[in-house]
Amino acid sequence: MDMSGIWDQLQDIGGDADAADWRTGLDEDSRQRIVNKITETLKRHLPFSGEEGLREIKKIAIRFEEKTFASAISQSDYLRKISLKMLSMETTPRNPTDNSTQVNAVGNTSQNTHDPVS
Repeated sequence: MDMSGIWDQLQDIGGDADAADWRTGLDEDSRQRIVNKITETLKRHLPFSGEEGLREIKKIAIRFEEKTFASAISQSDYLRKISLKMLSMETTPRNPTDNSTQVNAVGNTSQNTHDPVS
């Protein structure tokens, strides 16, 4: 996937509100679309199997979005943090023999010190 336009895509979703109350200006639909984009990126880079594995991927995406939403100081900071993480995942080659996060059909998540979304 060409990640050069990810910032533009996220800007289109989120607009350009950087006021102190920027969180109130970002509606649930916009946040859900961002979670969906994060989920799609994670699906390409984290091994998973079955519906339970997909649910775990979605939970990871939701937690990352919520953590980023809570810690960002402005809407552009929020979008920047998400885009940088997604871009770093796209540009980092996945080694199928490493012990990175694996989500399996029973929903167990095993991780080494590498956290793909923090």
